[in-house]
Amino acid sequence: MPQYNCLKCPGYCCSYPVIALTKRDVERLARHFGISFEDARALYTREDHGHKFIMRRKPDPHFGRICQFFDTTLRRCTIYDARPYACRDYPGEGRCGYYDFLMHERRCQKDEDFVAVTNHKD
Repeated sequence: MPQYNCLKCPGYCCSYPVIALTKRDVERLARHFGISFEDARALYTREDHGHKFIMRRKPDPHFGRICQFFDTTLRRCTIYDARPYACRDYPGEGRCGYYDFLMHERRCQKDEDFVAVTNHKD
């Protein structure tokens, strides 16, 4: 059973500098968009940090940079059904640290809608 709730999160995990993808993830994105594997690879990934496929990112007013498929207005994933394995599996066996922090802040602020975000420039 999950120990977190993503519904009011501003997309913390989507702001990670490295969202590693597998070949299968890129194939899933290609099918989702109706394009070739090579086009999906070129449009949506880059190679860095020892990974062959890393999700490209875009500017974000809260976290500086965020996954290119994250809607920065609605604060949610735009490719949820085609999202990569890393996103499907998050946070794995552990707990979402941001969610724990957020719940603590909401209790301290006595505000159930409080959202803690950063406003740094990248």
